[in-house]
Amino acid sequence: MERTDLHWLALQLYRRLGTRELPTVREQGLSLWGYEVLTLLVDAPVRGQLELVDALELDKTKVMRIVDELEAAGHVTREQVSGDRRRRAVTITPGGRRAWRHTRRALAAIEDDLYARLPVEARDATRNGLLRLVEVLSAD
Repeated sequence: MERTDLHWLALQLYRRLGTRELPTVREQGLSLWGYEVLTLLVDAPVRGQLELVDALELDKTKVMRIVDELEAAGHVTREQVSGDRRRRAVTITPGGRRAWRHTRRALAAIEDDLYARLPVEARDATRNGLLRLVEVLSAD
């Protein structure tokens, strides 16, 4: 039986795309989640740790491990927010920005290759359909 339910299809896409992208992010000393953190920091160069937790919708301890890895690699710095001993701000470093740019270009090439394998009329429809599904689920 060929499965076509959305959950299964999304899971297959997530797993297979991750498998294809992982070597690319590893070249820069990143994990896939580390790349996501850097992406958030490119958009807003300084964020509180809890802002990252909320934006990623992940467990706090997992996000702290990701930030620890990024800090050890020199991609981010973490500083105490003045006036609040419990809060820490995460800032992307110039090296983190370079790693993000290189990784973004390499991931875009992977995406371009995948889209190129689709018929022209299916490329925009696929991207737009996925965007709309994310919007619908985010609105619920």
